[in-house]
Formats: sequence, C-alpha cells, structure tokens
Amino acid sequence: MHFFNSTISPEKGFMARAVELAMQGRSRTAPNPTVGAVMVRDGQIVAEGYHKFCGGLHAERECIADAKAKGVDMSKCTMFVTLEPCNHHGKTPPCTEGIIEAGIPHIVVGTRDPNPKAAGGIEYLESKGVKVDQGMLEEQCKDLISDFLCWTFKDRAYSILKLACTIDGKIAGATGEQEAVSCPESFQDVQLLRSMVGAVIVGGNTLREDNPSLNCRLRSLPDGFSQPKAVVVTNNLPQNHDAYTLTTARAKETIFCTSAEQAATKTATELKNKGIEVYPLPSNEKGLIFEDGFKMLREKHGILRTLCEGGGKLACSLAEQGLVDEFVMYQAPRILGNTQGRPNFAGSANVLISEAMDLRVSRVEQSGRDLKIVFKPEGQ
Repeated sequence: MHFFNSTISPEKGFMARAVELAMQGRSRTAPNPTVGAVMVRDGQIVAEGYHKFCGGLHAERECIADAKAKGVDMSKCTMFVTLEPCNHHGKTPPCTEGIIEAGIPHIVVGTRDPNPKAAGGIEYLESKGVKVDQGMLEEQCKDLISDFLCWTFKDRAYSILKLACTIDGKIAGATGEQEAVSCPESFQDVQLLRSMVGAVIVGGNTLREDNPSLNCRLRSLPDGFSQPKAVVVTNNLPQNHDAYTLTTARAKETIFCTSAEQAATKTATELKNKGIEVYPLPSNEKGLIFEDGFKMLREKHGILRTLCEGGGKLACSLAEQGLVDEFVMYQAPRILGNTQGRPNFAGSANVLISEAMDLRVSRVEQSGRDLKIVFKPEGQ
C-alpha cells in the first residue's frame, strides 16, 4: 500500500502514481499506448498495474489481477487509470468488461482514448451504472500517449531529441573535443532511452568528430532485444570508410540520409557495397528536409521511435521542421562560460527572442547530480 502526503490532493496523488507506473512499461508497449492504473480504498492504494508489453494484459486487468491476488473487495474501490478503458476486442478482451465483472463502482480516467477503435469505453461503463470521472492530470496522461498519438494519426516515427548540456547551454567546449558533460546516472538513463528506440540519429559532424557506435550499452537487455539502427544525416558522405565504427562493425545496421546528389556518387555505391543503406532526402535552400526520412524508417524498417543525439545544427533543423516530438535535456550543474563553446542548437536565422520556439515543461526529475527536463512543443 502507498500513502501520499503532498501539496496536491490525494486524488491527484493516486493518478500521479498511475502515471509513474505507466512509465515503467514504456519501452515494451509499442505500438500500444503506455497506461497505468491503481485501485484505491479508504484513501489507500490497495492494488496496482500497468501495461507491460504489447499483447500482454492492459493496465486495468493487471490492476484487477493484483487486487484479486490480494483478496481486495473491489466493490468498495475506485480505480484510477491514465487512459480511457478500451471497449473493443483486440489481442485482449475489452477492459470495460473486466471492470464490470470485477464490480468496481467508480473509475477516474486521466484522458480519453484518441483511437476510434477503442473509444466509447466511458459511455459503456456509464451505461452499466459505473460512475466515471475524467480529466484528472489530463496533460500528464496525454503526454504518456504522445507517441501513440503520432503512430495513430501520422505515418512517421516518433522523434525524441536528447540534449546534455551545461547550465549555459553548451554541449562541448570550443574545440569540440569529446568530453562527458553529464553524470554517470544520466549516461545510464540515455542507455535506457536507446533501449526503447529503433534508431539513434546523429549528424555528420558527430560521426567525424566522435566516431560513435550508437548502440545500447545496458548490461542487462530484454529477451529478443535488437540494437537500434544507426542513422547519420549528412550532406557529405564519408570518404574514408574504414575509419568509423558505423561503417565497419555496424555497417549492416547503418543508414546514411543524404542529398539526392550525394546518394548518386561513387562514395554512396561503395557504402552500399559494404551493406550500408544510403537514402536520398529532398532539400531546399535551407538544407535537407527530414520528414521523408522519418516516414522511411517507419514504413521500411518498422521503427516507431527514434532518438536524435546531436549535434547542434541537426537538433536545430529538426526542431525548426517540427520533427521533435519530445525534448529530453540533461542539464549538468556546470558552467563553461565560453561563448565559443558548442551550443545545444545552432544554425537558426532567428535574431529576436520573439522569434524563438516555445516549448512547455512536461516533467522534471533528478538524474544523479543533473536535472532531467522533458519538454514538449507548445500546443502538443
């Protein structure tokens, strides 16, 4: 059982716990939404559940199973669930039926299900005499399913941008030398991010300066796990093919997204002969247009989430093209103070603060000695 002593109301505390539980399943639920649920009686949480993997029990049924195992009388309970219970037969039976069979009289829903196939759960429960309240911590609950919204209504991969910077927004010193900015705990958290995406993306400068491997380095990986593909976005394909880990050890897992002109060069042919995929992107006067690349990753490779890890020019271009769905920033308590240091974002023509892109804070948490801040585009 969990007790909540907080400045927010106890009810919001229960939903906050459901949100926390939902996050535990985020790495394995795709293409299903991330959902958490708790059962409450007399101001205490008496059972919990979350959707653990695609094809597994949904959060509501996990919570009901937990309550049954503990001998909880669910006819005297309220269930808090982050997403409207489904009302259709998929890989599992409708959660609405499970709720009714369990005799739960009261359900509190964070946000409605945007999927037309699953909608109607609230109305069905109400028609069976279940009291339903909705909209509690709605923004946080919607943020849980922002990737699911992308998969449902768009034809591209969901895009996460990772940033690790000092307080003054620097990702590297003036020389660009590869140095750790954030703490070991943040490094481990980034590996968790890599474990839940199908591709890690960097720019050409990062390839040339850092020679990254872009693989997930967690010691314990789930059964059936496959390393994310490595995607390099660049206008200049590498001539020295044997100088990089991606073009040697990870050749068959690497994709270069480049201009149509570069994709037709001898260098591109040589890379393809090594098993590397070279994909041409359209361009305009500002440079490469990336949306086709995200569509290709989903349609051809079945990739649902991507993680961009830099550098500053690529990050800025993705943001300006509206292709960052989630900004994850690890802010280290350090100050470089050198104006020549490499910034988080670079290459914009904006000169006034009024031209800046507006974001909103989705969540904030400690990551070792760093601060982890997750931003979403304003209006999303």
